Amino acid sequence: MKKNVHEIDVTLAVSLGIAADHVTGVLARAGHLLEAEGARPTDAEQVIRAIVGGGFGNMNPVLITVGLTDGGPERTVASVRGVAKEGLIKQRAGEKTAKRIVALLGQQEQLG
Repeated sequence: MKKNVHEIDVTLAVSLGIAADHVTGVLARAGHLLEAEGARPTDAEQVIRAIVGGGFGNMNPVLITVGLTDGGPERTVASVRGVAKEGLIKQRAGEKTAKRIVALLGQQEQLG
């Protein structure tokens, strides 16, 4: 089976700590957060992963990885990557789910 992989970079106008809390909340509501084994977040970078439903009826599992990089006191760069397996019918679940997560991250009213 082939993979559908899509990556989008977006800049959030908040500090790394606030961005990490925001991303964690968005991914927790969208799917199931994964624990990062052996990963220790640094002061300048963090990675948050979740399994989110995508494709027809949100039945195709999509691995969403959000890498956060400190871009200054009020700026964080988020790299959102969606990966899903493709069957005979191409659904582009990785791409569509990554775009959906970016849209949710961009909702400024949720940012603290």
